[in-house]
Amino acid sequence: MSSEEVLESLLEIGDQVVAEALAKGATVAEATIRQGSHLSTKVRKGEPELVEEAGSRALGMRVVIGKQVAVTYTSDLSAQGRAQLVADAIELAQLSQEDEFAGPPDPSLLSDVADHVDLDTYDPTMDATGAEEALKRALAGEAAAFAADERITNSEGATFTRASGGSALVTSGGFRGTSRGTYASLVVSPVADDADGKKRSGYHWTAKRQLAELEDPAAVGAEAARRTLRKLGAAKIDSQEMPVVFDPDAARAILGLLAGCVNGGAIWRRSSYLLDRLDSQVASELVTIIDDPLIPRAPGSRPYDGEGLLSRKNVVVDGGTLKTYLLDSYAARKLDMESTASASRGASGGVGPSTSNFVLQPGEMKPEQVRDVPKGLYVTEMMGFGFNAVTGDFSRGAAGFLIENGELTQPVAEVTISLNLDELLKRIDAVGDDLDLRTSTAAPTFRVSSMTVAGR
Repeated sequence: MSSEEVLESLLEIGDQVVAEALAKGATVAEATIRQGSHLSTKVRKGEPELVEEAGSRALGMRVVIGKQVAVTYTSDLSAQGRAQLVADAIELAQLSQEDEFAGPPDPSLLSDVADHVDLDTYDPTMDATGAEEALKRALAGEAAAFAADERITNSEGATFTRASGGSALVTSGGFRGTSRGTYASLVVSPVADDADGKKRSGYHWTAKRQLAELEDPAAVGAEAARRTLRKLGAAKIDSQEMPVVFDPDAARAILGLLAGCVNGGAIWRRSSYLLDRLDSQVASELVTIIDDPLIPRAPGSRPYDGEGLLSRKNVVVDGGTLKTYLLDSYAARKLDMESTASASRGASGGVGPSTSNFVLQPGEMKPEQVRDVPKGLYVTEMMGFGFNAVTGDFSRGAAGFLIENGELTQPVAEVTISLNLDELLKRIDAVGDDLDLRTSTAAPTFRVSSMTVAGR
């Protein structure tokens, strides 16, 4: 069956269960149907350790009776399984408490399929990559890491994964839409022996929607080895206040904290330090953050949101000023605002606001210019979960390198960096040009003028 035929069959299932739910008394019925395949292979020290391939199909429903809501899910897509799902959804809705804000978006806001943009998120060659080819890529990546330097003596493995799938959304408001996507990744994780007997592990990875755009496995392995070897001799540094530069991976983690705080659900629950902060300064003038689901081939791209609204680009922070929260219809009603077409619908049928491609816009400086300070800390890894979204307080374990006169020198480990996130974002005084959209939340290198670094 072709991918187009698969999507049409998913729509037909959606049509059937929505119609049946309405016939049984639902005021509103919505169905999301997904079908996909997944292959994961792992090698370690030149030997296959895992080959796992699976397919999945799932049907999730949300029904509303008056102001009573229920969400149900099944992986049984037989006629009997679908009938049971609808019956369960109706019964659960009748038992639920009323919610005055419940309900779908206004039907006039629903998008038309003719307006959906092809974002090139699907690679038809992906499923043709079988276990043999996947193992070959993983083996080549790990072999390159071992060949890079004799100090690479062990490995936590190399993993190649590819996934593909399609989904359909059908609502009683009149929306019928489909989307499909693919994603592949390779990660190599070598281990080196340090002089003090410690094992230092590192990694490098590549990930893309299109198989042909992945980095060469040998290049991934060589870079993984380089990143591991440069950690040899890592030690604590003295506690002090100093500039801190976040590399793209660490910067992405900081941006992810902000994403949770602009989520409409966190706002109406009053669990975000950004409550009542619209149109106020929340970051440096160098900071512009956009949530953009319309970037071709990007990990978080989608033609429509989880409620059927046409995807659109939202400028969340513009030159340091908070311009919007990310809202689905429910959060918008709770806050007396309008949806930003940011609804996400899980396989279970539940709906909530989320990011798509949440991106800190790149600056014009090269990464080496961003870290051009007399003394500072260059952070490549963070550990732990030290963040309070209500207050913005931030403190996490970190590792990276000491910066001396703009150069990366002593590897640093076992330190803690801390500063309230509100102040951290306002102290960003340099943003790099090295944005890489391997993940849906992405940021280039950036520098914070001063943070507390706790070491020895």
